Amino acid sequence: MAKKDYYEVLEIPKEASKDEIKKAYRRLAIKCHPDRNQGDKEAEEKFKEATEAYEVLADDQKRQAYDQFGFAGLDGLGGVPHDFTSVFREFEDIFGDFSGIFDSFFGGGTRRRGSARSSIRRGADLRYDLDIAFKEAVFGSKAEISYVRNESCTACRGTGSDRGSGKRICPTCGGSGQVRRSSGFFSIATTCNTCNGEGEIIENPCQVCSGAGLVRNSRKLKAAIPAGIENGKRINIPGQGDGGIGGGPPGNLYVYVRIRPHGHFERDENDVYCMISISLTQAALGSEIYVSTLDDKKVKVKIPAGTQNGKVLRLRSEGIPYIHNPNRRGDMYIKIRVAVPTKLNLKAKAS
Repeated sequence: MAKKDYYEVLEIPKEASKDEIKKAYRRLAIKCHPDRNQGDKEAEEKFKEATEAYEVLADDQKRQAYDQFGFAGLDGLGGVPHDFTSVFREFEDIFGDFSGIFDSFFGGGTRRRGSARSSIRRGADLRYDLDIAFKEAVFGSKAEISYVRNESCTACRGTGSDRGSGKRICPTCGGSGQVRRSSGFFSIATTCNTCNGEGEIIENPCQVCSGAGLVRNSRKLKAAIPAGIENGKRINIPGQGDGGIGGGPPGNLYVYVRIRPHGHFERDENDVYCMISISLTQAALGSEIYVSTLDDKKVKVKIPAGTQNGKVLRLRSEGIPYIHNPNRRGDMYIKIRVAVPTKLNLKAKAS
């Protein structure tokens, strides 16, 4: 049976770059891998064809000979591969970014050789949801926060070892943090389950933290709420998250602010709205009324004669402070509601 053209097998043009060849092979190898298509002889054959085509086209000398003379040009250059396991090992690096796919194949993540995780890691960031009153958000405040976080164990000073006994090389992976597993044509490195990829194990775990190097502790602190903060915004408190592992730096605490609604005022960015009721006479003839602002000042407001229901009046700079410039404030808008009486006396009816 005649062989297929290698470029057709990989579904690439003859002028394809090395990177395009690699990507094409990676796509087909993942799609047609026997472990993903168990019992499918056609997929297995396509996998072998793709591997053979890649072994030739990825080699500059073999590709040049193939382009000039076809399959005959490969005689004397090692021909085409028959041991596909060894071929894969030569090209293992092209699958380095596909650990998630190999997880589904083999039930474990892949890791590049010689890259076991460092035992020193930054602590996790934490989230705290804080409810505050409307005016606390307008003018700023201090809020006490109580939460629980992981902190470095004082008994072992965060090492996880009892009385400074230290660590030893993992006997399963020999300190590499990886073990090699084979499946079908593939042979890949997976994280060592004994040491979780650290390459070391604790000889005598600390009795207080059970070798974790961290313990759970309650914390209290005061968070500064800046004037003008909006609903849903977060405040970053550096270094107040979970403690780091192996002496690593702590994470951050993020406080998410939720503002309770106000009974009288409503916010729109840095402006604030409220509604004031006036009598029909005040609306018709005009008058002066006093209105309470956000900071409880009484401000005189002139109601023009003939004011209609729904008219909006503005008080400049009586709104909400800008968070990055507290000296500047938005405006306050007053919506007029004309109260129409439901009952009129004889004198009112006569007039």
